Amino acid sequence: MPSPKRSIHVVAAVITDARGRILLNRRTESRDMAGLWEFPGGKREPGETSEQALVRELHEELGIEAEVGEWIMDVPQRYPDKDLTLEVRHVRSWKGAPRGREGQAITWVTPDKLARYSMPPADLPVVAALRQPDCYLITPAPDIDEGGLQRWHGQLQQAVASGQQRIQLRLPAEHPQRQGVIEQAVRAHRRGVQWLLNRDIELARTLGVGVHLGSEQLQSLQERPLPPGQLVA
Repeated sequence: MPSPKRSIHVVAAVITDARGRILLNRRTESRDMAGLWEFPGGKREPGETSEQALVRELHEELGIEAEVGEWIMDVPQRYPDKDLTLEVRHVRSWKGAPRGREGQAITWVTPDKLARYSMPPADLPVVAALRQPDCYLITPAPDIDEGGLQRWHGQLQQAVASGQQRIQLRLPAEHPQRQGVIEQAVRAHRRGVQWLLNRDIELARTLGVGVHLGSEQLQSLQERPLPPGQLVA
């Protein structure tokens, strides 16, 4: 009989400094997947909480006393000989100066450059999550009168100017000027904004933007409704 698969729980840290950079470790030659970059951390031992395991691992690897912050995500991975769960936590505060205590290289990377680094499969969903905006704007429906539309477009322009990178245009289907309002907004702010249209797959495909699906749409779809490069939420 084949040996039962092992279950391994790994806890990793997204360590961010005051400039928003993220610390990466490089795996040494003595480890599997040598040379790849990863978020620092390690296996949770029996009897340890995730926080205890991460504090221990970061002290061993980097020589810091970390204050473990909020949960970011879990990433399940299946291998021929083991099932791995990567639990990712945020670390924004620590004591000491990070250094590679186990002979590994370390580097600080801005989030927009994380994708340039070769990483193990379990770390890639974390990179994708970190490159997303922390939040995005969902617009209310504009009033139908001309003054209401002007106010709505003015507020949208202010939101873009303030740095909103992702905006969901949520206008009810019965709004008499819905398509024109959406097209005007997208054309006016095409650069620097990731657009999501609420539920309207066809218009999103036509305009080359993203879509936010309703639950009933998710249940009826058999495949991704938009080409790669157009967001689907």
